[in-house]
Amino acid sequence: MKSENISKEKQKQMILNDNLWKVMFNLSWPAVIAMLLYGLNTVFDAIFVGRFVGETALAGVSLAYPLSQITLGFGSLIGVGAGSALSIALGSNDKKTQGKIMGNVNYLSIIITIVYMGFAWFLATPLVKVMGGTGEPLLIGKCYFQVTVLGSLFWIHGLAGNMVVRAEGKMKSAAVMMGLGLIVNIIANYILIVLLDMGVAGAAWGTNIGMLVYTISGLVYFSKGKASFKANPFRISRDKQIIKSIMSMGIPSMIMTVMSLIQAIVVFNALSRVGTTYDLAFYGAVYRIFTLLLTPIFGLMRALQPVIGINFGAKENSRVINSFKVFGVSSMLMMLPFWLAIMFAPQSALGLMFPNKIFDSASILNFRIYMSLLPILPIVFMTMTFFPAINKGKPAALIGIVRQLIFYVPVMLILPKLYGIRWIYLGSVLIDVIISIWSLFLVKKEFGNLRQDKYKNAPI
Repeated sequence: MKSENISKEKQKQMILNDNLWKVMFNLSWPAVIAMLLYGLNTVFDAIFVGRFVGETALAGVSLAYPLSQITLGFGSLIGVGAGSALSIALGSNDKKTQGKIMGNVNYLSIIITIVYMGFAWFLATPLVKVMGGTGEPLLIGKCYFQVTVLGSLFWIHGLAGNMVVRAEGKMKSAAVMMGLGLIVNIIANYILIVLLDMGVAGAAWGTNIGMLVYTISGLVYFSKGKASFKANPFRISRDKQIIKSIMSMGIPSMIMTVMSLIQAIVVFNALSRVGTTYDLAFYGAVYRIFTLLLTPIFGLMRALQPVIGINFGAKENSRVINSFKVFGVSSMLMMLPFWLAIMFAPQSALGLMFPNKIFDSASILNFRIYMSLLPILPIVFMTMTFFPAINKGKPAALIGIVRQLIFYVPVMLILPKLYGIRWIYLGSVLIDVIISIWSLFLVKKEFGNLRQDKYKNAPI
């Protein structure tokens, strides 16, 4: 037992004391692999649907896909909040808070799932209509979305539990759990879509099955005592202070999901007004490829969270600042080779979802315009991780709200209607350039507060 406790403490001491470049590397590579697996998960769904069901089916799934991400938003709300609370508690040796984390994660996962399922199932048709769905894509999108709703608990709890594991700094364990889910999802997709000809319902059920395995693997991890804190995976408890902390630090992540949904609504409605079924399917494919290429950055985000949280809890403010800088530079360098490859050969990536299709020059240009965002977005995502990790979620929440409501909604409602589909892609680039500059300003200001040690306590 003593050697086991020493092993569990070793990870925390590494985060607090080792060279930050070494810390970044040790935590990031498994986290990046984990997030790449998650990104591949979403792309494989689109590949199976595009190749074995058809372009119209891909358009329907593209409409419903942002809606299905609501469950992951709830999972992030709980997981980011609980993970941030845990990291700070680990840094400050707050055993009492550590022991209450999983009970409250379970409680919130169950309550949120019950409420969400009750609304989402019956509102499936109007929700897909809001996304711009009509005719056959509407029916296909409704089918896909309703099946994902049935697996909500596994989407929410699986992600939340995995984020708690990452908050310990156990990125390898988290990656193994995600890998198991992905493998099962791919196998299930092949069986359900290709062999059993279940269409888009098969794609949704395949993902549900993958998420079930994802959830079970987390429960096994906690039940075997692998965690670095006292964790009972089957306990259900409600602690007002813990829940308040989870909600406070997790709400920016949920806001990002909600705001991304609003972005998708205005974009798909713009495409429905000025474009064709092909334009819907094309944007859906571009967005999935874009998300896949961002997944290494998501991995670095997940690795950054425990580094900042544990050091902040231990009042090592200079390491908090330097951690952000190290991870920020690393994320931009990591993005460059992927970005260069995709800009050079867009046809290869798009051809995975549109077999035997020759894309016109306008489509390729739109693809490249959208992908030009990639090198600058690490700034925004690292900022969205930084603030909740220091128990200060409001700036991150504000960035998410302003990005979508103040910029995306008016831009997508007006410019595509006046100047055509091209401005869906151009508008996105201009918006995120502005948001990146603003994010840098907010972070620089917060660095000043940390240097002046304005955080005398780091309460949960």
